[in-house]
Amino acid sequence: MLFDFDKKERKEILQTVFERLENYLSTTKDFRTNPELDIDKIRDLLSKEDLHHGVDPEVAVRLVTDGLENYSVHTPHPKYFGLFNPRSNYAGIIADLITATYNPQLAAWSHAPFAVEVEQKMIREFSLKFGYKEQNADGVFTTGGAEANLTAILCALKHKYPNIAKNGLFGVKKRPVIFCSEDAHHSIIKAAKIVGVGYEMVKSIPTTDELKMDTWILEKELKKLDTAIYSPLMVIGTAGITGTGAIDDLYRLAIICKKHNIWFHVDAAYGGGAVLSGELKSELYGIEFSDSITFDAHKWMSVPMGASVFLTSKNEILGETFSITTEYMPKEAEQLEVKEPFVRSVQWSRRFIGLKIYLSLLFYGWSGYEKTIGHQVQMGNLLRNRLLEEGWSIRNNTALPVICFTHEDFESYPDFVKEVLSKILTSGKSWLSVYPIKGVLAFRACITNYNTTEREVEELVNELKTALLAYASEKSVMI
Repeated sequence: MLFDFDKKERKEILQTVFERLENYLSTTKDFRTNPELDIDKIRDLLSKEDLHHGVDPEVAVRLVTDGLENYSVHTPHPKYFGLFNPRSNYAGIIADLITATYNPQLAAWSHAPFAVEVEQKMIREFSLKFGYKEQNADGVFTTGGAEANLTAILCALKHKYPNIAKNGLFGVKKRPVIFCSEDAHHSIIKAAKIVGVGYEMVKSIPTTDELKMDTWILEKELKKLDTAIYSPLMVIGTAGITGTGAIDDLYRLAIICKKHNIWFHVDAAYGGGAVLSGELKSELYGIEFSDSITFDAHKWMSVPMGASVFLTSKNEILGETFSITTEYMPKEAEQLEVKEPFVRSVQWSRRFIGLKIYLSLLFYGWSGYEKTIGHQVQMGNLLRNRLLEEGWSIRNNTALPVICFTHEDFESYPDFVKEVLSKILTSGKSWLSVYPIKGVLAFRACITNYNTTEREVEELVNELKTALLAYASEKSVMI
């Protein structure tokens, strides 16, 4: 068959793929962290091969891997100190290959009973890790944190307005309001637009000096809400804010939500990984009292994109929110005590997302994750201490390995951070980002890679020192 190739050809193709991937995994640090952004070169590369008749598979594989190696920010690089995009662990890579080969369809339980039960087992495991009671917990795998946050808003709407599935927001007399930190993830704004609540109904609460949502201001806003026009729908706390790594006071938020009978959702897309660490777990105190949680396994669990989880302590809400009746879906499991995936999720046809996590746990165990997260926290502390020793100022306060920093001698220089960052990125040795802290632009470095060691941390500190001295020289400033 044309699409299958024969056994010999498949082995040869896979051997080519394996050799290219193995070379990349073995030599990742030899690549520039960031590519030359030359759109003409990229388009020229894409125009070289014939898509009408196709090309030799080896040529095709080399074209794609060459393109990715030359024109990507290399997030698997041990000196990628950027966003929450880690190096994929090997179990996760293998899991994606297995999933693509068997290609199970997880819409209906009877079509993929093993795969669905694996995911349900993972949902139970995560629910217990986060402190939910097993008999009350439920959840579903999602493509990313954005879908999980969207699911949370849909569940909150269904919980507050039981008839919303039939009547929509046209049947809601008072406008629902979502409260979150001013530093909350922008997927919440997008979700509010998608569901029809409108982004004007997302009320941003200022943060404290510790960069956590100010719960005093939140309570003040709730009290002054004109309840003749508006009705509080939900409060979204963040565990591991993207920019600063800050964790909102989840326990206090839980108390406020219970007092006002509001859905409490925790966006723990990144920081939720702390629950896997004995050292960090207490940072999430209060999350166990939430109504729902977003957690991205493709962040701190180092599995390939995208593998996220939506968890809830209300075990009927997913079915109530997404239930639907069809004539054509398989009926073989109707007499079994199982949950059909397609009636409990935004998605219908769906990939076996959970295998990346299940196989990783089979390979490494929860203990392996605790050890790996502990190593990354240690590297974050090392970087934080080395920066202080070199005269930098730390601008955030978190137990997570997210470090925001600047230099007091140059805070008044509007181009300082961007100019120094440009020098770092131009060298191609390290990648880091920037983030405004209370109106002051700061560098942001996050330990996302389990292969980042003391050596890479020290190299980054030295690169920053060199770039700082070069900037000071250009400005004729002594430091």
